[in-house]
Amino acid sequence: MSNVQARSVLWYLVFIGFAVNYMIRINLNITIVEMVTSSKSKSAATQAPPPPAALAELSASLSGETHTNGDYESMNVTQSAKRMTEDEEAVQRQHSSGLTMNGEENDGVVQQLVTNASRLYSDDEEGFDWNEYQQGLVLGSFFWAHWVTQIPGGILARKYGTKLVFGLSNAIGCWMCFFIPTVSYWDFRALIILRVIQGLITGLAWPAMHVLTAKWIPPNERSKFVTAYLGSSVGIAVFYPCFGYVMHWTSWVWVYHLCGIIGSVWWLGWLFFVYDTPAQHPRISESELRYIEKSLGASVQNSPTAGTPWLQILTSKPVWMNCIAQWGGIWGLFTMMTQAPTYFRVIHNWNIRATGLLSGLPHLVRMIFAYVFSLFADYLLRTEKMSRTNVRKLATVISCILNGLTVVALAYFGHNATAAIVFLTMATMLHGAVSSGALASIVDISPNFAGIVLGISGMIGVLPGFISPYIVGVLTLGNQTFESWKHVFLICAAMLIGSGILYVLFADSTLQKWNDYSSLRDDKELVHLNKEKEVLKEQQTREEYLKTEKKQGSDQQKD
Repeated sequence: MSNVQARSVLWYLVFIGFAVNYMIRINLNITIVEMVTSSKSKSAATQAPPPPAALAELSASLSGETHTNGDYESMNVTQSAKRMTEDEEAVQRQHSSGLTMNGEENDGVVQQLVTNASRLYSDDEEGFDWNEYQQGLVLGSFFWAHWVTQIPGGILARKYGTKLVFGLSNAIGCWMCFFIPTVSYWDFRALIILRVIQGLITGLAWPAMHVLTAKWIPPNERSKFVTAYLGSSVGIAVFYPCFGYVMHWTSWVWVYHLCGIIGSVWWLGWLFFVYDTPAQHPRISESELRYIEKSLGASVQNSPTAGTPWLQILTSKPVWMNCIAQWGGIWGLFTMMTQAPTYFRVIHNWNIRATGLLSGLPHLVRMIFAYVFSLFADYLLRTEKMSRTNVRKLATVISCILNGLTVVALAYFGHNATAAIVFLTMATMLHGAVSSGALASIVDISPNFAGIVLGISGMIGVLPGFISPYIVGVLTLGNQTFESWKHVFLICAAMLIGSGILYVLFADSTLQKWNDYSSLRDDKELVHLNKEKEVLKEQQTREEYLKTEKKQGSDQQKD
């Protein structure tokens, strides 16, 4: 480690760790387009399993499968019936000849095993018979309990260390991916239960990372280090197209096996290279250790015995304005992130490879835009060309209001495939300004209680993660048309624009009074100390009076 700084290694592992964390979130978003039954498949389905010889043709045809338009109700019934008749005749011929996949005779048990194996490890023509409402429940279930562990994640990390909490949160979430294919074939409700538990566990990761950052990174390097959190966007941009190609070459089942393998490899590296404090690291250089300890020692503030001002935090207007901005921004981001694969596959008839690539591209652009805009925002603050509050409002105008207007354009002009990908990319990109807006404002208003405020904001911010998919499922239930998706995007735009306007009107990024520890002591401890001083003063006065009385009595006796 003499030539490579421990902080640099930590940055890369944190970067990959957040990519892995988002890999767990989004893998179902793209695999579900191959897992479920399309309307055409429903009409052409037969009672018997498809001939094994046709599996190769089916796998090859999936990538090039097209639909006449987004409305499945306008399908060609005559062609579907013809395909159904041909499939039935092929199955009957195979059953009558008693041939297996190799063309040899075999008993019914072996044939059933082959059928089950081909069903699990190849592209299934029929898929799961889940309607749009059920698909919305499956997609949103990850976030149902995700919000519960936001604040506990920070508390557990402070007690047991980020290495354990963040590492196991990601690792267990990845290991659970191994069970998703099997559980999916049981029942969609079993899959929902598994995803709820998965979301609950992985919710510990994000707040836990702030504890590690505070112990490892000097104050003048924290802005640069926090860019590792953008691994989440890169994870989406990389894994979406990768998963698309995996499904094209093999099956959606292998996407989840790949997630489990990637998470296990990352976890091994995390265990070997990451430690909770620089002092615990066995390979850190002496010069780097002294530099970190000196930098942190000069900036760390000792926490007083005063408690957390919960009432002041929960009744603070700036806190709630930041939460509202987070709500709108996350609604827009999660709608684009969760629904984009289904939208492009269903409405624009793109194959799975194109769907994966073009669904991930906007998130890579988002990361780049976030970094560039953060440099511009720091320049405005450093040169005092704008106040801190106005810089945060400017960033929110971009991440919410301009973002919302772009989503409106997507709603009305998204019927054109080129326009759809352009507006989707722009909307996701503009959300990157949030890193210089509400997220930064949380630290501005209260550095001493930023962790608690971030936890509250995180609990509220994840709620759109399951509310949005539920609404999408209701609006598109049996109605996979451009018109129904336009309503989805208009609701998303309303959330973005509405939250942005409220933030611009009422937000304040100045330091709040309740952030000052001394004000808390004035309210509690100093009042108590003043009472004690008054009591002591009264005791001293009484003692002096008794001494005076005693002295006067002695003088009278002498006289």
